[in-house]
Formats: sequence, structure tokens, C-alpha cells
Amino acid sequence: MAIKNHDTQSETPLSYGEDLPDCASEIPDTQGLPDKRRIAIDKVGIKDIQHPVRVMDRSQGEQHTIARFNAFVGLPHHFKGTHMSRFVEILNQHEREISVLSFRNILEEMRDRLEAEEAHLEMTFPLFVMKSAPATGVQSLMDYEVTFHGNLSSDDYGIIIEVNVPVTSLCPCSKSISRYGAHNQRSNVNLKVRAEDFVWVEDLVELVESEASCDLYGVLKRPDEKYVTERAYDNPKFVEDMVRDIARRLEDDGRILWYSVGAENFESIHNHSAYAWIERDKAEPLPET
Repeated sequence: MAIKNHDTQSETPLSYGEDLPDCASEIPDTQGLPDKRRIAIDKVGIKDIQHPVRVMDRSQGEQHTIARFNAFVGLPHHFKGTHMSRFVEILNQHEREISVLSFRNILEEMRDRLEAEEAHLEMTFPLFVMKSAPATGVQSLMDYEVTFHGNLSSDDYGIIIEVNVPVTSLCPCSKSISRYGAHNQRSNVNLKVRAEDFVWVEDLVELVESEASCDLYGVLKRPDEKYVTERAYDNPKFVEDMVRDIARRLEDDGRILWYSVGAENFESIHNHSAYAWIERDKAEPLPET
């Protein structure tokens, strides 16, 4: 390896073991320059970076998985830019110790190191749950996409838990007018909650599955297929029924402060989906009947 001396056009040898000169102080910090437009940016940072994480597992204690991160801070109006590399440095410093329990520490470090008033962190990962088939008991893994949304400001800290749960829905109208069966389809339920106490993600998954026509399984034998088909037929639900029944359960859970629940039915007899959504802050009273 050689460094060219531009004054003499000669080459000065540099060995691989030799330290490069410390010239960081000579390199301008463009991001740190002042900005005169007087416009703050609500969120600036990095998106879609993958990192190994540990997540709490209700049955096994914990499980290791890979998460995708979005990390942002609020940029004050007088800064030209933020230091993007510091987001990655913070994640790497925590290595595999990232979990929902460490979210606040990471957010505080982001806010302090980037001189911001607010910090936001999103972590999306697959959660694997072992399920037993309903008739034969055959076990198989189901995966559910989970996202933790963390937010830290000078006067507030909170985490919203989001989970996507695939289920089966069977149409009550089709059942009531058909002689030979009813159309059913796979549905996706998106549930978000903000809680004041600890809530297992698995509890949220089971809540959603219990309010569908039937839940899904990784492996089903013929007796299991018979069970889930008949279970759905005996438990028909419109997309409106699912979101209302889930909301009713969340209303009765004192840990839940705020929630949103949306259900999308990927219709088997239409070229479109059916959709319903509810969002509610439980601090606000329900409408009177």
C-alpha cells in the first residue's frame, strides 16, 4: 500500500500495521452546520436495518430472531442534518441485548447523542408460536409479524405493540342463503395496543384468534381439517363482527389504554377485500345506547 505525495509526485511507502494519521478534526462536520430555513423536521433517521434481537417468549422464556429497525429523531430547525451513522452505532453497541425492556435506554441514548428532543424506534420481527392441531394434537410453528413502536419525548414515554394475526372467516350471509355450504377466506387482523401494564404478545394473538371463525395452524391432518372446517361453519362472522368482538374484549381488559383493530377479508368470491377498522382511546367514554 502506498500514499501518493501530490507535491513531489513520489510515493511514500506505508505498511499495513502503521496507524493512519488522526485527521478527524480536520474534516468538516457538514451535518452539524447551522440551517437558516427555520424549519424543524419531525422524523429523520434510518429505515429497514436488520439486527439480531432477543424477545420474550411466554412458554420458553425468550427466543432469538432477526428484526428490522426504523430509528428516527426530531431534528431542531437550527441543525442542517443528523448523524446517520450514530443510529447504527447505538444498535451495534447493544448487540443482541435489544428487547422491549431495553427500548427506553436505546431511545434515551438516541435522543442524547443526536441532541434531539424526541426519539422514535420501531422494531419488526417474526414471533414463532408452537401450536397443537385441534383434533390430533400434532404440533407445528406459526409465525406472527410483531412490531414495537417506541416513542420518547421530554414529557412522555410509551410503547405500542402491533401484531398481525392471520385467521379464517366464514360469511354469515353466504351460510344463510346457501344449501350446500358457505364461502370462507383467510383474513388478516392487525391489532395495536398501548397498555399501562405488561402484556404478552401471545395473549393478544390468542384474543384475536378466539374471535375469528377459526384460527390457522401450520400442520393439519384429516381429522384436524374436518374440525377447522366445521368450526368455521358453526362460527360465521362478518368482518364487522370480528373487529367489534375483539374491541369488546379489549374494553374489558383494564391493562389496555388505547387500541386499534383492523380486519381485512381476502374474499374468495370477489376480486376485492372486505375491511373494517376501529380505533379508540379508552379515556374517552363509549357512546350511550
